[in-house]
Amino acid sequence: MSDIREQVMAALSTVIEPELHNDIVSLNMVRDLTVEDNTAKFTLVLTTPACPLKDVFLQRCEQALIGKVDGIEKIDIKWDAKVPTDRRIHGRLDVPMNSLIAVASGKGGVGKSTVSMNLAVSLAEAGASVGLIDADILNPNIPMMAGLGHGRPKVEDDKMVPLDAYGVKLMSTGFLTTPDKPMILRGPMLHSAIRQFFTDVHWGKLDYMIVDLPPGTGDAPLSLAQSFPLTGVIIVTQPQEVALSDAIRSIAMFEKLNVPILGIVENMAGDFFGEGGGERLAEERGVPFLGRIPLDAEVRIGGDYGRPISVTQPDNPAGQAFHALAQAVAARASVVMLQSADVIPINVIS
Repeated sequence: MSDIREQVMAALSTVIEPELHNDIVSLNMVRDLTVEDNTAKFTLVLTTPACPLKDVFLQRCEQALIGKVDGIEKIDIKWDAKVPTDRRIHGRLDVPMNSLIAVASGKGGVGKSTVSMNLAVSLAEAGASVGLIDADILNPNIPMMAGLGHGRPKVEDDKMVPLDAYGVKLMSTGFLTTPDKPMILRGPMLHSAIRQFFTDVHWGKLDYMIVDLPPGTGDAPLSLAQSFPLTGVIIVTQPQEVALSDAIRSIAMFEKLNVPILGIVENMAGDFFGEGGGERLAEERGVPFLGRIPLDAEVRIGGDYGRPISVTQPDNPAGQAFHALAQAVAARASVVMLQSADVIPINVIS
């Protein structure tokens, strides 16, 4: 390594990754460094395509190099991302996914499936490979929200091929049954159905698998948490007290099962339901507050007609909130995985 490159790397070692509290050189985030025409060119490998900190990294790298290292007048960063791999998944599930994130709620009607759909779509739009399992086996809503209400999966090599909507791979019992016929299953059958969505589907390699759980603390969320290596869970609630009291029960269940709480999302915030309850609950429970989604009829319309607002109206306040939520979830999942002993660190990811 030439002297100027050594100086550049030394200067970049003063740039700290805000979430991981370590420098970007030690984390092996700086790759392919060259110096040409007074310009330091390098690739910065982030822990998620949905990283909200690109501007922060750019500013801090400029501050570390320009005017600090002789001969460096500009920087040229190429962005890349490699989602950390949760090794527990590869030890217990024969599915090539890097992280497994559940979306849960203490009660129905808080917009959990809406959050799941828009979260998955927003991660995909950021450049991540995303799958979404509708684990609400008895009352599947994802097919309608994805605009695939009459979709049916193909079968290849004795496995189902997931349907695709807005860049997200999807699987749901809604694709396998007739809408006007009820699903009647007991607990063990629910568990079997959820497991089949992991083992009997051609998912391909995924950065994130999002699992939309049924509400409450019944068989399905309990089975998932006990049987699958969850990277973490997101709790969706509304601002009012009755929703918060149910959310507390859901949080307590996952805490008892040693599933990391990635954070709380306050959905449908505004004049009608109030605002701030989810943030207050997060503070009381000592878990992150991931964001607030405003109450907006356009969100409901998008769900009814299979047009997620995060895609169709990204500049709408609710659309912006979902994109911010995706960034917060991705950042939080990276932190949880990289702090775990069961994660492949970024500095050994090829």
